[in-house]
Amino acid sequence: MTASKKIGILFGKERSFPTAFIEAINRKNLPDITAEPVRIDKVMQGEPSGYDVIVDRISQDVPFYRAYLKNAALCGTAVINNPFWWSADEKFFNNCLATKIGVPVPRTVILPSRDLPPDTSDQSFMNLAYPLDWETIFRYVGFPAYMKPFAGGGWKNVYKLHNAEDFYQKHGETGQLVMLLQEEIVFTEYYRCYCIGGKYVRIMSYEPRNPHHLRYEADFSPSQERLLQMEEIVLRINAWLGYDFNTVELAVRDGVPYAIDFCNPAPDAERTSVGEDNFNWVVEKAADYAIERAAAHQEGADNLTWGEYIKHSTEHKRF
Repeated sequence: MTASKKIGILFGKERSFPTAFIEAINRKNLPDITAEPVRIDKVMQGEPSGYDVIVDRISQDVPFYRAYLKNAALCGTAVINNPFWWSADEKFFNNCLATKIGVPVPRTVILPSRDLPPDTSDQSFMNLAYPLDWETIFRYVGFPAYMKPFAGGGWKNVYKLHNAEDFYQKHGETGQLVMLLQEEIVFTEYYRCYCIGGKYVRIMSYEPRNPHHLRYEADFSPSQERLLQMEEIVLRINAWLGYDFNTVELAVRDGVPYAIDFCNPAPDAERTSVGEDNFNWVVEKAADYAIERAAAHQEGADNLTWGEYIKHSTEHKRF
């Protein structure tokens, strides 16, 4: 007799996606697979979570949840996304990786925080030149440019900079944040692309210059060739990163799709934000993929997804 499989979803204040995800799975009336909100009443080291699959929508903001998910993964839960990789990943590394796997990205540099991190002093930075080689940095990136945190998302602390003076002023406002300075890609088309399970891709027209609630109302009507080109980029990025659930943002300049932001492992999936059609797609594909992972689950094994970068590293391979 096949053991029953349980899928949980871990979430915060969002409601439309988690509720619809659970309903989509349970509506299928599969005899051995059910879904529910994750419930945690205790976390003891080395003890299983009781879930075969957990979809993580909130641990990026709650360190306790990240620790819980790592313990669950060690005990065999298939966590979507891999909490160990998510803990290690950030946007500058992603851009560096893109340069090695042939994905066009804006010219980008990483900057030390304007203010000293906690428990450090000037003596902690004896290896850091002062001042930095700003002339070379500015010439490499060019202006206008964008400055944004190297970790985090949601369009928070993002600045458009027009010249060096503008940069110095705005960088002075960033406190202890480590920032990226990035070339502006003046685009004619822009897309936000869901990628689920490393195989399901949804390419959505997106206009980041619109107010947030109107960004999905764009319609760039890409050709079939452009759609296939973007789908291949999205799949390549996620294969190397190993994310089960992610979005990739692509800006098209002179016919070339540039990957702008592709570290979104808990992407917006709110019905009122992404629109009904996109919402229905992401709910159904996420449900289908979670069911696939539950069916493939092996008791006590490592059921996580590991990307090609990690696989190549452990095998001492080059790109």
